[in-house]
Amino acid sequence: MLRRVTYPDNMSCIRFNTPAQRAQLDRLASDPKLSAESVAQFLSPEITDSKIARLKLMASSRNVKIRESAALSIHLPDEDRWLLARDVAESVRVCVARNESTPCDILRHLAADPSETVRGWVAVNYFVPADTMEVLALDEASTVRALVSWKKELAETS
Repeated sequence: MLRRVTYPDNMSCIRFNTPAQRAQLDRLASDPKLSAESVAQFLSPEITDSKIARLKLMASSRNVKIRESAALSIHLPDEDRWLLARDVAESVRVCVARNESTPCDILRHLAADPSETVRGWVAVNYFVPADTMEVLALDEASTVRALVSWKKELAETS
């Protein structure tokens, strides 16, 4: 018997590994006999022109959630990432700021964003340039300044 299944509109089709699955992968990776075979089963597919085309299409979607998803992709071309860094939706700009593959020039741009939340995410992005961190350390928002301080403390204890 075939059963029709419907999913809510907000359900993601992306599956993330659980901590237990990641731990199992780590154990398998440490076994030389199983390492190549087990890890190879979890590798992402290669990036093709059609995948890039889909990301570009997603970046121009009217649906905010789809633009957010595009903004989080490490494979989104920089010209599209620039468009999303100027998006009217704060949540899309947050996703650009969170993405560790976002280029420094875009992070510098987002450090002057009107949204305290966006600037906060720039502050905690691991790859934000030092000159931008200096600007954020003087931010008008105490939350952004606190995030800069917290990140600096983490770096000093590492």
